Amino acid sequence: MAVGELCNREVVIAERNLGVTEATRLMRRHHVGDLVVVDGDRKPVGIVTDRDIVVEVVAAGVNPEALSLVDIMGPSLATVRDGEGVFEALRYMRDKGVRRMPVVDAAGALVGILTLDDLLGLLAEELGELAKLVSHEREREASARK
Repeated sequence: MAVGELCNREVVIAERNLGVTEATRLMRRHHVGDLVVVDGDRKPVGIVTDRDIVVEVVAAGVNPEALSLVDIMGPSLATVRDGEGVFEALRYMRDKGVRRMPVVDAAGALVGILTLDDLLGLLAEELGELAKLVSHEREREASARK
């Protein structure tokens, strides 16, 4: 399965000059834990998470009114192409140490976001199907040997 089929296409975006306080309001309004920071062409340039705000602003005692997203987003961004396979994306997320990764098209424009939660849901569904297979195999064998 390609990540383009699994990713959430309803991504909350922001520009890099958005203030941190307004960003928190945007996250709260949309009930999300991250904002994908984009340039004018909807190409992702960063990501800011609720944890970034807690660690970089709140815990550090910095006035959030004095900061914008560019001040707290990471220096590099890991993205994945929409045609990439799920397991390759999972491996890339692990290698980069990220729980969320913007999904981009061939031109680099944002099409969605892939999260650890998305991958866990898929894996749980697949494991459930494997468990059903084992159960049905036992039932089939038992009925055939009566």
